[in-house]
Amino acid sequence: MTDAYIYDAIRTPRGKGKPDGSLHEVTSLRLSAQVLDALRERSDLPPDAVEDVIWGNVTQVGEQGGCLARSAVLASSLAESVPGLSVNRFCASGLEAVNLAANQIRGGAGEGYIAGGVEMMGRVPMGSDGAAIAVDPTLALETYFVPQGISADIIATEYGITRDEADAFAVRSQKRAKAAWDDGRFARSVVPVVDQNGLTILAHDEYMRPNTDMQALGALEPSFRAMGEVMPGFDKVALMKYPHLERINHIHHAGNSSGIVDGAAGILLGSKEFGERHGLTPRARIRATAKIGSDPTIMLTGPVPATEKILRDSGMAVSDIDLFEVNEAFASVVLRFMQAFDVDDDRVNVNGGSIAMGHPLGATGAIILGTLLDELERTGKGTGLATLCIASGMGAATIIERV
Repeated sequence: MTDAYIYDAIRTPRGKGKPDGSLHEVTSLRLSAQVLDALRERSDLPPDAVEDVIWGNVTQVGEQGGCLARSAVLASSLAESVPGLSVNRFCASGLEAVNLAANQIRGGAGEGYIAGGVEMMGRVPMGSDGAAIAVDPTLALETYFVPQGISADIIATEYGITRDEADAFAVRSQKRAKAAWDDGRFARSVVPVVDQNGLTILAHDEYMRPNTDMQALGALEPSFRAMGEVMPGFDKVALMKYPHLERINHIHHAGNSSGIVDGAAGILLGSKEFGERHGLTPRARIRATAKIGSDPTIMLTGPVPATEKILRDSGMAVSDIDLFEVNEAFASVVLRFMQAFDVDDDRVNVNGGSIAMGHPLGATGAIILGTLLDELERTGKGTGLATLCIASGMGAATIIERV
């Protein structure tokens, strides 16, 4: 089997996903094209060098519909002979795009790919495309559907995660993100977003709240209590599925959940021959990929079985992994992961995560993989694992090792 290598990994800064966010006037198309151009220019690639662009985005409607990947290619400096493939595995779309590209290379279907994703949550609202599991009553009833926030609270209830623990984790994310920015740890990968005149629109993650403390978070009301306890009463649905729970403990709020933001990220992958042909030095090898399906009601526990599968398939153990990136969709997701594998705090999300910097759905998987690679290089460590929980009950994971 041919090895697949990462040659470059970049991302945009994450803008607030609101009308007053710095990226609000930038379309998903233009942001994607800027990332594609930056990857090509940084590696001095010919326009037709890659086999395909595989691009994740979740809300595939409006300006993010119609195979955005192909539109982004045509809007970029890549050749029109380069096709595009849009993929949607909800929150893991960006990572799934990378995994698909890596496995194409490993299987001999092309030598070079660009993979990643985008989500402009301030322009294309989450859920605006509809979802059968939520809107079709036959499926919703059959699967005991509840919104993700309720699922996160079910995890907290099931595994004994407290509000104080979740809030402390959120404070940690904010402090670590600020320290990473202050120390220049994102400098290699973050590409400023510019306007048509070349003027910088955004060069720094703007969602961060580095002064967050336990007192401020303690004053916030749980975001999902009303929909759980009052209307439409999703707690009752959850308790039908999990009758051993007496009640759902609602611990999540805006401060310990991922932020709604705009952003994009891209990764250049290729075979050894691809790199040699274009004078590139590989930074890491894709060692393994995995995806699983899981309970669609609790929904967000997928990183645990996905990690179990990828370790089993690769013949590795948790102790073989130097660093973990676990997407901070909600605090309980990461806390449950750490609990399940007894992983030390200093090996997980060491530069903060989506609670601090935001979660641009289709881009996040590629973002955290790039962050993981940068940190492995900075610290001289060898092997890292990135994983995300996924809506409707799935999980995805990738293991990389530095070359």
